Amino acid sequence: MRINELIIKETPDYVVLNKPAGVLTIPDRHDNQLSSIQGLLKKHYGNIFTVHRLDKDTSGVILFAKNEAAHKYYSQAFEGRNVQKFYLGLVNGQLIPATGTIEEAIAEHPITKGKMVTNKKGKHAHTDYEVLEAFGLYSLVKLQIHTGRTHQIRVHMKHIGHPIAVDEMYGTNTPVLLSAIKKSYKLGKHDVEERPLLSRLALHSFQLHFTDQQGEKQVVEAPLAKDIQAVVTQLRKNSSGYVPKLIL
Repeated sequence: MRINELIIKETPDYVVLNKPAGVLTIPDRHDNQLSSIQGLLKKHYGNIFTVHRLDKDTSGVILFAKNEAAHKYYSQAFEGRNVQKFYLGLVNGQLIPATGTIEEAIAEHPITKGKMVTNKKGKHAHTDYEVLEAFGLYSLVKLQIHTGRTHQIRVHMKHIGHPIAVDEMYGTNTPVLLSAIKKSYKLGKHDVEERPLLSRLALHSFQLHFTDQQGEKQVVEAPLAKDIQAVVTQLRKNSSGYVPKLIL
């Protein structure tokens, strides 16, 4: 994995990357620096400052500061909710209504470490969603988070009964298979078993909207990850009654 291939935008103050799924934002407790985006950036730049994080299996836009002044500025921007954060997610089922707001407080799970739950005693959490394309089996949804709670989108989508696809913690770890989408699917002559179209959390950090230190408004975007896009393409081809709403 080469940092130069992941860079979306770079200035003297910050660098924005398109994080691959399966890569940590910061090193884990085993301190394996080169298995994280932060570690790779430190090797590349010598010094780097983490502003926000994405879950390991979430792909897409992430911003790092390149100096202390930028770190302070962008950390305050995120904490002050002056950064607009948009995600794309493939969720199970069809959402009715097609747009909505979820405001459910989130707290740590009382028993399972690392898991979160909706709980009135938790911290305020606010997510807006909009269905972009409905396929019956799955829906492609645009999500905006106004707060930054741990696993917020995943917890909120579970709460309304439509968990993110392939979410082992909050839904099911069942991979997305072409055979589940395409009725006429047949296993290849030389294939022993079907290879999944998608076997990781179907969540992608799509856009960040923010004002930089010079007062300029910025929009940085990472196109939908190829593995999620492959599922969407097959759903478009094979879903009966599907009417296209948005071509990404």
